[in-house]
Amino acid sequence: MKKFLLWTLLVTMVISANTTINARPIDFKLPAVKDVVMYQVNPRVFAPSNSLKAVASRVAAISDLGANVMWVMPIYPIGKIKSKNSPYSISDYKAVNPEFGTIDDVKALADSCHKHGMALIVDWVANHTAWDNVWMKDHKDWYTQDKDGNVIYPPGTDWTDVADLNYDNHDMREAMIDAMMFWINEVGLDGLRCDVADQVPYDFWNDAFTRLRKSAGNRQLLLLAEGANPENLIKGGFDMNYAWNFMGALDRVFVKGQPASHFLDVDKQEYGEIPEGKVKLRFTTNHDEATKYSTVQQFGSVDGALAAFVATTFLHGGMLVYGSQEVAYPDKINFFNYVPVDWNSNPNVLKTHKKLISIYKKNSAFRSGDVAYFPDDNILAFERSDNRGKFLVLVNVRNTAQSLKTVPDGWKNKRVTNMYTGRRLKLRKSMTLKPFQYLILKKR
Repeated sequence: MKKFLLWTLLVTMVISANTTINARPIDFKLPAVKDVVMYQVNPRVFAPSNSLKAVASRVAAISDLGANVMWVMPIYPIGKIKSKNSPYSISDYKAVNPEFGTIDDVKALADSCHKHGMALIVDWVANHTAWDNVWMKDHKDWYTQDKDGNVIYPPGTDWTDVADLNYDNHDMREAMIDAMMFWINEVGLDGLRCDVADQVPYDFWNDAFTRLRKSAGNRQLLLLAEGANPENLIKGGFDMNYAWNFMGALDRVFVKGQPASHFLDVDKQEYGEIPEGKVKLRFTTNHDEATKYSTVQQFGSVDGALAAFVATTFLHGGMLVYGSQEVAYPDKINFFNYVPVDWNSNPNVLKTHKKLISIYKKNSAFRSGDVAYFPDDNILAFERSDNRGKFLVLVNVRNTAQSLKTVPDGWKNKRVTNMYTGRRLKLRKSMTLKPFQYLILKKR
């Protein structure tokens, strides 16, 4: 009898180790990492309350824009002690902020995204919690403390509304992974965007992701690091991380007047230090940048913002659209508060984004083809090519007309198609671009 009970226990343990408990059935195929077109959702620009339902009502429109991954900022309850009303101050990792809705609303949003061909990922904040997080009461040792035993906020920051987590504590790590699995398996999310990923030990990320992927079975997960350190791709197990250096290059070139060829140097640097198959997420704005200025303010005009968008995404992929930039929202957005966005305000700008994203998605060369650089002071010029096509992209980074004195070899006197207008033309030995004009040309 004892042998039978022992055998039963062993079989149960094996089954438990290889079975996802309470997993929602998900019939959805994640896009390849290189093909990701991500759309960032700040719930506080969609509605002052029940915003997850408001986001769900726009899933079709976001899919029609061309996105295949939706990233939603933190949806968890916000701490009340020392609060700044930041969604990155989390009081419970397994609950939803009533301001936004309910767990069922998240599940419904995931289902709607999947039906429209989009993955759904959410923000994960593993570096710190709210001061009144449910962990704080019984697990003070899960937090970093000073020499007097006082829990501290993250060192080197002014994030006084949050308490720093102690990654030397094994039990805290296990609780964190358990909470992550809840959202992936029980709620049905397709991955996570991990906040301040460089401040969390890489061995934790690697352990967590190995277990998450195993628990998800045949489902693929998308894991994005908010951090530029290549180690989070090499050691941490992330699929993508931030192209912060390229974001800085946008300011250096478009605003401060550095040569357009600076983009080419940054592109080589960023992709030269990461493993094959990993992707840098590139953007002209996101929720942090939008608190300072809109893309229209940053780049001087709608035309400047669109030129920056083309320069950012067509050079090496990893496209992100921050919800509001596609309608050229004219002012900054503070994500600590509700800021309404009129999604019908600039239909022509929206149409332009749709067309550009469509060109990007239909031509694989922009996402994974070979790249050739043609340095110039005022026009970003590069070639992308694969076995399906060869393209020349030109972007005037100045608000004045600029001449490309020498058209690159292989393109002079060639007949090409303007991918945006569909018109055919013949390139000469030199050409002039209007202020902030961009051209996406395909060799016939």
